[in-house]
Amino acid sequence: MRLWHSWVNTFILASQYNPPRFVELVMLMLAIAMLAIATIIPDKPYMILGLSFVVGAATSILVREAIAPSPQRKVTQLSALLLLFISLYGFADLMKTL
Repeated sequence: MRLWHSWVNTFILASQYNPPRFVELVMLMLAIAMLAIATIIPDKPYMILGLSFVVGAATSILVREAIAPSPQRKVTQLSALLLLFISLYGFADLMKTL
């Protein structure tokens, strides 16, 4: 029980300290969950929702870095662009199968 309490307090503190990064983290965790479900259950809505979360998180990261650059600006932008290109490739691959 003490472990859960500590984890919840850390989660709340992180959400109050930097809300944009917290939202990006939640979106990426949901994307990982949706894409994992999509590999187990081959159903297109899970894949589309997971890729949409990735596009949203990558776009949010790029906008946040443009407004308030961090010390690791280039690495963060490169990671966000890589996520964006991979998810757009996934969308293009899904469109071929329709």
